[in-house]
Amino acid sequence: MKKKLLGSRFRTVFTVLGICAVFAAIFGFSENSTVAGPDSESGLLEKMIVANGSVALDVDLGLLSGAEGISRTENLAFEAEKNAFFAMLVFNNEIRGTIPSMLPIHPQQKANLPAKLQESYERLAIESLPAGGQYELILRDSKTGFHFFNVDGPEFAFDPETRTITITAGRVLVSDDLAAELERPDTAGKSIGSINISTKMRTIETARIVNGGVESGKLPAGYGMEDNAGTVPGPDVIVGDVYGLAQFGSASNGFVGLAVGTNSCNAGTVDLNWFALPSNDHPVIPQNMYRMSGGTNGEVTFEQIGQSSMKHAFTALTQNLCGFGCNGVGGSRLGSGCSDPYSASLNAGPSLGSRAWVNPFTGFYPRGDSATPPNNHSGHTHLGPDHRILTKIDDLRTDINQGARYYAEAQYVTPHEYQWCLANPTQCNMYNNMSYRRYTVGGTAGSFTFSPAENTVRQKPAVYAWPEATVTEYRIAGGADGAFFVAYKVTQIAQGTWQYEYAIFNHNLDRSIGAFSVPTGQGVSVTNVGFHAPPQHPGWTGDGTVGNAGFSSTPWAVNQTPDSVSWATETFAQNPNANAIRWGTMYNFRFTSTSAPTTKNATIGFFKTGEPMTVPIQAPGSSVVANVSVSGRVTDANGFGIPLARVTITDGQGASRSVLTTSFGYYTISNVVSGQTYTIGASAKRYTFPAPQQVPITTDVANLNFVGNE
Repeated sequence: MKKKLLGSRFRTVFTVLGICAVFAAIFGFSENSTVAGPDSESGLLEKMIVANGSVALDVDLGLLSGAEGISRTENLAFEAEKNAFFAMLVFNNEIRGTIPSMLPIHPQQKANLPAKLQESYERLAIESLPAGGQYELILRDSKTGFHFFNVDGPEFAFDPETRTITITAGRVLVSDDLAAELERPDTAGKSIGSINISTKMRTIETARIVNGGVESGKLPAGYGMEDNAGTVPGPDVIVGDVYGLAQFGSASNGFVGLAVGTNSCNAGTVDLNWFALPSNDHPVIPQNMYRMSGGTNGEVTFEQIGQSSMKHAFTALTQNLCGFGCNGVGGSRLGSGCSDPYSASLNAGPSLGSRAWVNPFTGFYPRGDSATPPNNHSGHTHLGPDHRILTKIDDLRTDINQGARYYAEAQYVTPHEYQWCLANPTQCNMYNNMSYRRYTVGGTAGSFTFSPAENTVRQKPAVYAWPEATVTEYRIAGGADGAFFVAYKVTQIAQGTWQYEYAIFNHNLDRSIGAFSVPTGQGVSVTNVGFHAPPQHPGWTGDGTVGNAGFSSTPWAVNQTPDSVSWATETFAQNPNANAIRWGTMYNFRFTSTSAPTTKNATIGFFKTGEPMTVPIQAPGSSVVANVSVSGRVTDANGFGIPLARVTITDGQGASRSVLTTSFGYYTISNVVSGQTYTIGASAKRYTFPAPQQVPITTDVANLNFVGNE
């Protein structure tokens, strides 16, 4: 065990020393790594370590010891080790990210703690982890390596005047290792307190970027110089990984704010522009949250329950997280094959820009030094949920969403791909920039934790996680606008009753969607008509909406006629801020019917411009025929009828009923609902029969015979 820990510590030290030695290489600082241009960025990138500081750790010892009904909070104060290599990157006085490193902390008072924690009390350390994991920070024993706690949802801030970095509102969660040590596996992942860190920082290395290039610094020979490491023609940013989903800040007005980390990767052969604000030639990063629920298997509905504003990317790193093989270009361009991680804390803001400024197809948004900067927060006070993935508490509570499954999704939108597409029409890479990942949720009040349940699914929107749904992408012809998806699923919820679920997801369609109509037909019964949309963020000064009012949350109006069901929001002329399906959002439409599904064409109406278009879906067919019957005869191998044989019919939901044959072996099953496939079989004493038959029934069925062998 000691050898393993020592080896682990050696690898950590080696990594840190390597970062120190090849700082320019790791972050792509090379005379040849960027190309200057009119929108190139300039500024100072600093690597900082802790000079001194303090840590406050509040731990509920009652919960930790098993006395969950008794709160006994211990307020533990620590001094941060002076000149510790706990390293962060700051670009133009904004935190760019952490570097894997460790901060030993020294207790300032005695404490009475559980045995394992007491044993390590004087050698605790805060460790920042590599990108891609669920947690950015953890607490462990700096000597033995024992992992005590995970830190969930920490908020980072840098004060350039005092050179102070603060990490606040971090929830302290029990690790799997500590839960096992306490022999209380149920405590794993539970929040037992909070941590706040305040440290003075000192700069140990800098890189001065001027007009998108670095004044000095060369890559060591042989490091990261693979030419055209990507394989897709042109620039092509994708979400290589989704990780670290967490709640940030406190709940407010029935909502919480979430954020997820993202690893962006350039799969293209061309270095992708990454010029920071005030330039408007860099990616923006919105995030979404979804819930799947309903029915016996929890798969009937798939709904978007949250959406965020967008992070403006800056200063591309040169990691190789997607395994493409990075060419070493970073700074104001993401090199071919290279990766650039943004932790959940970075994507949590708070200075995130409104989606309203962005044309998601062209990637255009105003410059940061224009009269309408895309992330202006002047005079704006932030609450916990603001700008993050705004999600209703009730949509996450495990006590009222039992069996639900949750998915986080992230997207990158960049103008460089569109501009390249104009000049190279066969190299348009604007349609593959979304990825998603399934998470489990813990919590029933206003504080939630998350853990990954599956690996990231790359280059697809989250709606593809909906089992047995039909999902189809539609792109506007002629390259005039982006793409949207239509998904549908029909579920038989009772004998003779179907639930129709439709989801429309706007990937990067600027014109947006404002109407949806499903044909039914004369005599078709439609009930329980419903609509669902994710919550909209409140308006704020300079948010890009008309009058800074924010987008409306008014549900779409429903119109039922004898032959259709339609939903529509206000028109663009009536209200430019109407509740349309804008880019990066998904709305749901639903109803139940006693008519079985058949293929028909639904109509999509656009919000800003463009003629409506039709898309194939499943919709209710003609009314169900009553009193359909199934009849036949059960005989032995010689053709003689078998009396009192049992014939059983089972529908797709598992509901069964049986009839007995007459003295000559005849049977009739009446009142069978048509429009579905049934399983029908026979049984009798002393006889064996072939396996039951799968029989689609649309009208009366006669001569469905069974032969038994003695």
